[in-house]
This record gives sequence, C-alpha cells and structure tokens, in this order.
Amino acid sequence: MFIPPIHPSQVVAPSREVYAYMGDANITAMIHDLYRELEKSSIRGMFSADMHAAAERSALFFIGLLGGPPLYHAKYGNPMMRARHMPFPINQAGRDEWLACFERVLDRAVENYNFPAQHLAGFREFLRGFSLWMMNSE
Repeated sequence: MFIPPIHPSQVVAPSREVYAYMGDANITAMIHDLYRELEKSSIRGMFSADMHAAAERSALFFIGLLGGPPLYHAKYGNPMMRARHMPFPINQAGRDEWLACFERVLDRAVENYNFPAQHLAGFREFLRGFSLWMMNSE
C-alpha cells in the first residue's frame, strides 16, 4: 500500500470565512464547473457516470469545508475522503490532472463565484495538501 508523503494533520484547512462571501450557490457553481473540467480530463474514468450527481455530492463537502452548514455530513456521514478514494488508483499524474482541472476553475473564481481573493492562496494550498493525501499508488 502506498503511503503519501504527508499526514492529514499537516494539511491546513481553508478559511471558513469563504462561505460568507460565496454561499451555497457560488460554491455549487464552482464545483459543477470543476466537474465539467474533470469530464474532459484523462481521469474521467475515476468518476461516476452521473457527473451531475457527483458534483452535487462534492459541492456539499466543499460547502461545509468552506464554513457553511455540514450538509455532506448530514447526508453521507463522516467524509473519510481517503477511504472513499481508495477504490481508484490515484498516482502523481492523476493528482496533477485533478489539480490542473481545479486550477482552471480557480483562475476565474473571484469573478465567477465571488471567491474572496484574500483566501484564494490558502485554498490552493489546501488543495495541494488534500490531493497529496488522496494519493494511493505510485
């Protein structure tokens, strides 16, 4: 079993103030745009056939992560993200592709989703650490 070179305690969570700026609708729109990018990516096969449903589930996670209500927890329980990703071999190339898709969305995040510019760098740092922890193969 591949062990990532990071412990989850080393991943700094993004600011919970983000939700106050964006709200449910903008976070959901951002995640749907991410999934549109993922749909065109080389890692498309890691996602369910219903990308809309997958984006909705992911949006609930990000709403709670960014300071909103714990909608994901209420509907699905503890996220246990590493365990949920284990069925899919995630290597460095897969991680890089996922980050590239998210970066394309974040390049327009301030204008398109009212993402607070002062918290964008911290969110990007979180995504880098989070995605490193999701790696499960070399």
